[in-house]
Amino acid sequence: MRILITGGAGFIGSHLTQECLEAGHVVTALDNLSTGSLDNITSFLSNYPDRFRFIRGSVEESELVSELVKQHDVIYHLASVVGVKRVLAEPLATVLEGLRGADAVLSAAAPLHRPVLIASTSEVYGRALDYLDPEGVHKLTEDSPLLLGPPARHRWVYAITKLAMEALAVSYHRQIKAPFVIVRFFNTVGPRQSPAYGMVIPNLVQAALSGRSLPVYGSGQQKRSFLHVKDAVKAIYALLFSPKKPPWGETFNLGNPSEISILSLAQRIRELTGSTSSIEFIPYEVSYGDGFEDMQRRTPDITKIQEWIDWHPQYTLDQILSEVIAHVRSSC
Repeated sequence: MRILITGGAGFIGSHLTQECLEAGHVVTALDNLSTGSLDNITSFLSNYPDRFRFIRGSVEESELVSELVKQHDVIYHLASVVGVKRVLAEPLATVLEGLRGADAVLSAAAPLHRPVLIASTSEVYGRALDYLDPEGVHKLTEDSPLLLGPPARHRWVYAITKLAMEALAVSYHRQIKAPFVIVRFFNTVGPRQSPAYGMVIPNLVQAALSGRSLPVYGSGQQKRSFLHVKDAVKAIYALLFSPKKPPWGETFNLGNPSEISILSLAQRIRELTGSTSSIEFIPYEVSYGDGFEDMQRRTPDITKIQEWIDWHPQYTLDQILSEVIAHVRSSC
């Protein structure tokens, strides 16, 4: 099969590219390198010269995207502005690249009925668990109510943009039966993830290994769950290539239902690295400015995707952390 991966030089995109190449497919990675890196894909150019090509370009270039879609059988649309810090610093890029890119991909793929997987985010749930489940009993299902703040609170611009992308995909499917599927990624981590844009685990690991204090924002009691990127790409590969039934028009959570507080995460990273660094509590407004809102829990129910493709996470949190620590050490 010929596979197009937008954002193919990025963190998740490069791992998916590797998965597809190892499975014998022909892959094109489209990336503007705003957050992706050639280092992530250089080995593919030499190892798979006949089955991999890289095109530096933007998903906002509709003519380029249209031509690439025609040349491929399956599209993974992963290109996006990523990281809390970049989203806050570049709200216009977040919205325009997100919506224009999604429209370029979907409008090109829909008339040709090319299967497309759209990468969305757990951010679209907003603060649903904080308000609807203050006791912390339940997890988020694909049908959970969404509880977003206003766009004037800049945290929510990214979530609103992703939700609009979902609406566009759903509309194409309902009106012309275009074969689109939506995946809401929860925190995905592992080697190749850059700390540059506020990603929590690489930031904490890098601080621990360099002897700096480990930054923990707010109280540190906010809980998150973490999925290894290799588990994530196996799931999205299987959704398009080995589902029990076609997933078209469906939305899936993709994450790890085991949660941990950020404070406990920082403490565990100190233990695994042998670091003597202190933990520094930083008020949100110091790092992100006034009006920043965070959610206390964002934990997925993954029953639906497990039933659809018989998938479950393989990596434990300690395995994830050990692998990230080894990767950061080798990069120093």
